[in-house]
Amino acid sequence: MPARALALCILLLLPVPAAAELGLNLYGLAYHFDRDRARETGLDNEFIAGVGLRYRAAHSERIDWVMDLSAYYDSGRNTAFVAGAGALWKVSSGWRLGGALAAFQSDTYNRGRAFVAPLPLLAYEFRSITLNFTYVPKLSEINDVATLAMWLTWWP
Repeated sequence: MPARALALCILLLLPVPAAAELGLNLYGLAYHFDRDRARETGLDNEFIAGVGLRYRAAHSERIDWVMDLSAYYDSGRNTAFVAGAGALWKVSSGWRLGGALAAFQSDTYNRGRAFVAPLPLLAYEFRSITLNFTYVPKLSEINDVATLAMWLTWWP
């Protein structure tokens, strides 16, 4: 069974606590820190359009669990599939800080082979929208250009 199908099955089988929510991820933008290298390697797409689901459940008053299952048009202009789980700490009334462990599959990264990586998360919560950020470092063999990515989560 492909990794993305397995991740979807796991997500759908999880119990939904009363305080849990399901949001719609709307991707986004990417900023490549080494813009010349990004152009040279064909990793300069900065409009990373895509959609996905985010499951959010309260762990405590200050921490939320989050799980994402998404597909987006990545920096190399290929479809990337991602499934991840992590936690966000409520730093203040709007700011969230945390991290996730994410599984990726795209022809752009890691020579097309699926891989798992830890990612830092920063978010700002508005009433029904969360503005999300992550930093994807340059890692030889996996990702050629360090990137800052941004997307929205809409909570209907």
